[in-house]
Amino acid sequence: MSVPNKNKIINDPLHGFLTIPTGLIYDLIQHPYFQRLRRIRQLGMSEWVYPGATHTRFHHALGAMNLMLMAMDTLRKKGIEISDEEYQATAIAILLHDIGHGPYSHTLEHTLIQEVQHEEISINIMNKLNKEFNGEMDLAIKIFQDKYVVKPFLSQLISGQLDMDRLDYLLRDSFYTGVSEGIVGGERIINMLNVSDGNLVVEEKGIYSVEKFLVARRLMYWQVYLHKTVIAADALLISILNRARELAHVGHSLGSYHPLLHFLLNDISRENFDDEALQLFLALDDIDIMSSVKLWQFHEDKILSTLSQSLINRNLPKVLISKEPMSETNIEDAVYLTIEKLKITENDARRYFIKYGLLENHAYKSEGGGIRIMNKHGQVYDVAEISDNYNLAALKETVKKYYLIKWVK
Repeated sequence: MSVPNKNKIINDPLHGFLTIPTGLIYDLIQHPYFQRLRRIRQLGMSEWVYPGATHTRFHHALGAMNLMLMAMDTLRKKGIEISDEEYQATAIAILLHDIGHGPYSHTLEHTLIQEVQHEEISINIMNKLNKEFNGEMDLAIKIFQDKYVVKPFLSQLISGQLDMDRLDYLLRDSFYTGVSEGIVGGERIINMLNVSDGNLVVEEKGIYSVEKFLVARRLMYWQVYLHKTVIAADALLISILNRARELAHVGHSLGSYHPLLHFLLNDISRENFDDEALQLFLALDDIDIMSSVKLWQFHEDKILSTLSQSLINRNLPKVLISKEPMSETNIEDAVYLTIEKLKITENDARRYFIKYGLLENHAYKSEGGGIRIMNKHGQVYDVAEISDNYNLAALKETVKKYYLIKWVK
């Protein structure tokens, strides 16, 4: 029996040719748990606004790993010791950092499973993989969980205010949406990375690239991640799943696909997210959700069919954005007009059609380490302290906006 060639090259439209550094990483990429990410949209419902935003978590995970390899190579050239074991483990940790995402990523994060973050699910999956690979991922899991105190900078490359995850998704999401405000100097930022007292720092020469990174993140949130039409599409899909769950609980037929029905019939939370639930979760992807929505547009239940038809045909609700909380008058008017137009009860109008709440955009947090800038004398400062860009301090402030989703103009 021939041994498979694991020395593969992947052509990524953003970063070019990506290499797979080890046989273990190749095997993880080939694993069904990771291949599932091909069927999970990176940006959830953003495709309803930006037609090109069809890229997946699979794309992003490979891209983030590529940037991680570049970052570790840069640090090694500057004399920072990273063993081959640490090199592989950190690459694995970033590769699998999003493996716990469910269908449509953040859109349905708390809809199918309540009160469980995707990072927790990622750890569960990584632990299962670790057993399958006879403990070869012990160090990767420790780094992922920020428990590798010997070299904290390795964890900071995975999760921090300036990590390879954020760097890839800003560049990738900008590329696929066509929103140029997300373009940042990724290669320069990586070349300016260094380590001081075990922590990740950016050399002072790279401060302007860091400033651009933070501004780009703020702009991408308003233009893509928190775009008002994306908010409307997200809310619509969530309402569809919530209505389907209510109907399932009272015995309505919703189709025969068992994994999705399991999450509609049962309230799954941290307490009962057992191995069976995890395996069924891993059987779900975007295709299952949208196939169900296509089926439900013909359902006998008026609310479920109306919601499903609206999503399939992109007949999205209207969204009002304000710097002030929505008035009770605006909300009540929206409820009344929805009742009149759709001929539904007030309770159903409020539960499935009228949504309001708060949007928050926090581009930079200095707490927990922030972004450290090291000057030529080896002194380390927070980027907001050393920058001469007065707008940078404002990025530490949380910008709040309020929204109202309604079905009648």
